[in-house]
This record gives sequence, structure tokens and C-alpha cells, in this order.
Amino acid sequence: MPDPAPSRFQVALARVRVPLMWAAAAALLAGYAGLPWWIGWTLLAVALAVYLRLGTVRCAPRLLRPPVRGRWMALTSPVDAVPSQGTHAYGQTHALGLVAEDGTRPDIGWRPLSRPPEDFPAFGRPVRAPADGIVVTVHDRRRDHRSRNSWPWLFGAVVENTLRELRGPAGLLGNHVIVDIGGAYVLLGHLQRGSITVRPGERVEAGRPIARCGNSGACTEPQVRMQLMDHRRPLLAAGLPFLWEPGWNGTTDDAGLPETWRPFDVPAGHDCSGTGYPESDQVRRT
Repeated sequence: MPDPAPSRFQVALARVRVPLMWAAAAALLAGYAGLPWWIGWTLLAVALAVYLRLGTVRCAPRLLRPPVRGRWMALTSPVDAVPSQGTHAYGQTHALGLVAEDGTRPDIGWRPLSRPPEDFPAFGRPVRAPADGIVVTVHDRRRDHRSRNSWPWLFGAVVENTLRELRGPAGLLGNHVIVDIGGAYVLLGHLQRGSITVRPGERVEAGRPIARCGNSGACTEPQVRMQLMDHRRPLLAAGLPFLWEPGWNGTTDDAGLPETWRPFDVPAGHDCSGTGYPESDQVRRT
């Protein structure tokens, strides 16, 4: 049986992960002022190992509910790779990236270089709270940019995302909501600007529509980012494992998560909690 909580070592790595990268960058710049270059390069090697690969949290997963309804597909999933985003930074170790897949979603190609977000079926779709909890963070200032789903844009995504990271976690995660679910924090990211209907301190129930899918942050197309963390601040958070509750796709009695590149269906009106929030395009403001 996995441990019920991450180890102290895993948590410690999470807390120093991003500051360690900053320290490595500062040490390299200090090389021009006389600091031995080997110090900066050694620190950078250690920082990259911690940032990208070290510190995988292996503990008992929390059971949550899907934040979407209808037919979707995972672009990234911890079912196939951990860390699922290629990095542990910002609590992303076990993150899901979900896109709507109804047969009209544009595929990657050489032309056009980019598309407006409205060309994608996920854009504007309701995003729901995966568990009961209290909202602790709302970020709703990032614009919804055009897609990056062409080969030329994808080749330049590394540089673009590096620049986005200079803005802090919101540069990568886009507009997002973080909910305290008791002992952990669930983050929903890449939300549509102006669509978030909750505010910090507000209590939400599982299944309640709280925002719409957008194309903000470091994403190639409109999608929903879902991740679980041990800290309310992504900058210091360790990513935690989670599963969707039994019956999440209407065909299995087991808890699980979607695999990458395999479309799945969350039944319309699916609501394990019985709160009765309908499947509709209406996201009510409070």
C-alpha cells in the first residue's frame, strides 16, 4: 500500500525546486563578476535534476470527480508518464491536460500557423469543481491567445514557455482557480478570461460549474488543466496523485484516469455527489 502522504524529502524538494533554479541562474550571471564558472554549472545541473525529474510523490491518491462532461481526450496524463508535463515544478507532477474531442477539433499541421480559440470545441465549455471545498485563489487576468497547434509554433514553444515562466506560475497555468479540499488543493487552469464565477473564501460543491475552458497560459490549444497539490501556492507545491471516482466514464466501476490520446466520455449529467448540477452551457455568476 502506498503511503497516505508524501515524504518529508519529497516535500522539501518541492519547496526548493523553483528557488534553486533562480539560484543557479544567479550563480551563472555571477560568473561574469568573478565567481568560478564550475559553481554555476554544477548548481544548474542539480537544479535541473530537481526541477525536471527528482522528487516524484508516491502516496495514496485522492478520489476526485471529472471537471468536464461530454467527449474529451487527455493530451497529457499521469497514466502514461510521471511527471506528466515533463517537470515537477509548480505542482505539475500528476497533472491532466484535457481537450474536447467531438470530431471537429483541428489537428496539428503546417498551415494555418495559428487559429482563434473559438475554432476549438473545448473553448467556452463549462468547467466544474472536482470536489467540495473552499476557493483560496482566483486568477483571471490572462488573455486567451491564439492556438499553437502548428509545427512551426510547436518548435518554438520551449522558448515561448520559458518567457511565460518569467511572469510566475500564472504565466504557465493561465487563468486558474485553486480549491482547498481538505489536506490538498486542486487547481483548474487555462480557464477563459472573465469566465470564473467564484471568489476566494467561497464554498463550492462538487459538480458545480465554476468557469469555462479557455486558452490562457502555456497551452497549445483550449484545454482544461487539472492537478492536485499539497500547498496552495504552485510555486512551492508538490504534485499529488489523484484518481477520478468509479463510474467516471460511465462504463467502469473502477476509479481511474484517461490515457493520453484516447477519447473518453463523461456522461451528461454525471454527478456522483447527487447535487444535481445540470449539463448545460450556463455558468452562473454569484
